[in-house]
Amino acid sequence: MLCIPKDLLASTWRHLRAEFPREGVGLWAGRLGLVTRVIPLPNVDPKPHQGYEADPATLLRTLQGLEAAGLELLAIYHSHPTGPARPSLTDTAKAYWRVPYVIFALESSEVRAYRLPEEEEVRVEVED
Repeated sequence: MLCIPKDLLASTWRHLRAEFPREGVGLWAGRLGLVTRVIPLPNVDPKPHQGYEADPATLLRTLQGLEAAGLELLAIYHSHPTGPARPSLTDTAKAYWRVPYVIFALESSEVRAYRLPEEEEVRVEVED
């Protein structure tokens, strides 16, 4: 289970809506399943309207910073500008990290998280 404060979830939505019509991507970090930091990342995918790829250099620096701060990578989030909050074939094929992947469907305002490639759903709880 992931737990995210309402203000950090709103921050994630703002980031992803600002990226529209491109897919947005970022990280959720914190400790023990509680998200305390939202980190937007540049999408360098050659077809950003159809997929996402976090900038590798930025991702590496960010992960090093999280480790130095004593924080864990809790999830990778990205948006589906026109599709559902379900993993696409590409999402599943590119699932390298053993953390939940949180998908934001911009059209329906739905949020769902999955462990990939198994597509096992992970609960996301919003805190007040």
